[in-house]
Amino acid sequence: MRRMAKRERDPSSDLVRVLIADARARGRERLRRALEQDERFDVCAEAADSAAAVQAAVRERPELCLLDVRLSENGFAAAREIVARLPSTKVVMVTTSTDDDDFLDALRAGAVGYLPKDTDPARLPQVLQDTLDGGAPIPRHLVTRLLAEVRDHGPRRRSVLTDDGHDLTSREWEVLDLLRQGLSTRQIAERLFVSSATVRTHVAALLHKLRLPDRDALHKLGQR
Repeated sequence: MRRMAKRERDPSSDLVRVLIADARARGRERLRRALEQDERFDVCAEAADSAAAVQAAVRERPELCLLDVRLSENGFAAAREIVARLPSTKVVMVTTSTDDDDFLDALRAGAVGYLPKDTDPARLPQVLQDTLDGGAPIPRHLVTRLLAEVRDHGPRRRSVLTDDGHDLTSREWEVLDLLRQGLSTRQIAERLFVSSATVRTHVAALLHKLRLPDRDALHKLGQR
């Protein structure tokens, strides 16, 4: 593990502290250089394996962790541990994997995003800032895979995110289906004979459970 120069943390600083964990030194260097070009971020630690990543996260308490999916052959375990011990820290997985199941495992581990390692370094800081602001960086084709998994399980079966205890209710499935059809809040309320406030509550629950940034993302979920 590459040891970072010791810095005294300024409690008044607005810098976003980031932990980078990648099994390959070249991978860590690429991510670090991408973030160092942006004055909003401070790379507070680096790690080359899962155990070191968890230790560094607990020690530094960063706002954001970038974890290699293949970290010690199981970056998901590190993600799960960090999320459990540091609930306010957001985890984004970075990967060269083309296995869609890795994406689903990342969500189950508590990651809020899933980024290809070939993401443009010039775009990376803004992508991560959007994540901190509530966005969910997920490649478009994987959103389609998520939808397929959700559909396959049916409205009364366990959802794809059950490891986190997130199951959609039958009513949430109905709201999701109507949102994908492009119906407005008022139209959905009329269709289901509920209030608009109730529809908005269901939409908020869907965004949380499916880890999507906004209503537009729900509408686009079924579009290719």
